[in-house]
Amino acid sequence: MSVNTFLWFDTEAEAAAELYAATVPNSRIVEVTRQGDGSAFIVTIELDGHAVTLMNGGPGHPQTDAASLQVIVETQAEVDALWEALTADGGKPGECGWLTDRFGVSWQIVPAALPTLLGGEPDRVIAVGTALRAMSKLDIAALRRAYDQA
Repeated sequence: MSVNTFLWFDTEAEAAAELYAATVPNSRIVEVTRQGDGSAFIVTIELDGHAVTLMNGGPGHPQTDAASLQVIVETQAEVDALWEALTADGGKPGECGWLTDRFGVSWQIVPAALPTLLGGEPDRVIAVGTALRAMSKLDIAALRRAYDQA
């Protein structure tokens, strides 16, 4: 058995796969199944070991922020690089570390330290949560300051 993420696109599955494989470290396009006219139909990628299938299925099934791809990173440099790449060319920053890329796919760029910063004493949890809700792209140093100052 295996479980993977499946995303429906109108026509841009291959372009999305190229962006995602180039943006998320340790990622690659595994396979492209083409239609008779040469356009991509199914594109299979691995995002740092996570299997994702992208399909060009035509209109009628737009992306929604009810589902997102979550990338957990160690450093602010990783947050910044992913944020920049995924919001470029029409992507949109969201709240609390969420963004929508130019294809309409929602992402969460999350520092690995966040669960620790949101754990523990209630005053610290409230302080970090308050700081988090005021952010678009997450700032690890600011979240740590909120934790330490609570």
